[in-house]
Amino acid sequence: MRNDALADSGHFLDGKSTGDPTVAVAFGGGGARGVAHIHIIEVLDELGIRPVAISGASIGAIMGTAMAAGMSGREVRAHALHALGRRSEFVSRIWKARPYSMGDVMTKGFRFGQFNIERILRAFLPQNFPTTFEQLQIPTQVVVTDFYAQQEAVRTSGDLFNAVSASAAIPALFRPVLCDGRYMIDGGISNPVPFDHLTGLADIVIGIDVVGGPSGDDGELPSTMDLMFGASQLMMQSIISMKLKSGRPDIFLRPDVSRFRVLDFFKSDEILEASTSVRDELKHALDAVFTFYIKDGG
Repeated sequence: MRNDALADSGHFLDGKSTGDPTVAVAFGGGGARGVAHIHIIEVLDELGIRPVAISGASIGAIMGTAMAAGMSGREVRAHALHALGRRSEFVSRIWKARPYSMGDVMTKGFRFGQFNIERILRAFLPQNFPTTFEQLQIPTQVVVTDFYAQQEAVRTSGDLFNAVSASAAIPALFRPVLCDGRYMIDGGISNPVPFDHLTGLADIVIGIDVVGGPSGDDGELPSTMDLMFGASQLMMQSIISMKLKSGRPDIFLRPDVSRFRVLDFFKSDEILEASTSVRDELKHALDAVFTFYIKDGG
């Protein structure tokens, strides 16, 4: 089945009524590099493919729940570029997420990593963003890391905003988030691309890795911040490599985002431009997998 046939048919949706193979998507973590996930959502929209399950970690949890909430790729793109790509708008939203009073700052002091991710996300997400998992249109798993239990945890019901905030709580930038009495941090720390949680939930599982890796000139001394985030990238890529050896998803893609930093949200338009090729990669991969599935008789 050719890509144009996939696009023209527009009938795949969840696959249940047509007998077509079902699809599930794992959106990985990577900070600002996760803006590239927008291409994945747009291509699935274009092809009329509606995932039957979604998993996500960190920025992938945010993008995944946006799709699960019913937002189109075009809507996600428009909101992201408006809220993140314009410096004045970005600063305005950060100002709204400031501590309630200077007394709060004076009493507790300013500490590296003290930012409240829940407050910041409320300032950046759409006002009508779902607050519970039960409001989502697609079953979604949000991966978080239980700090003291030293392991990943998966949230699938209840307070969606709390779960997404915890999953995006990058260490050294944000405070840990309290979930049901336990402190949780960035889900990407324990499971950067949680495709393993989708095994058996769909015929075709797609994993999107936007972790990237440290970039720069070999002779250039990395800054303290680059070292901190670069070390995390190396650790997460090691985890991904081990997972891929144990079992690969049907489609695994790595958009070209390595040259961007974790906090390069101001460069959202550049990230989208640099990672455009992933669109064709996904279409070709889907074409191949769907063709194999049909020839194999499902």
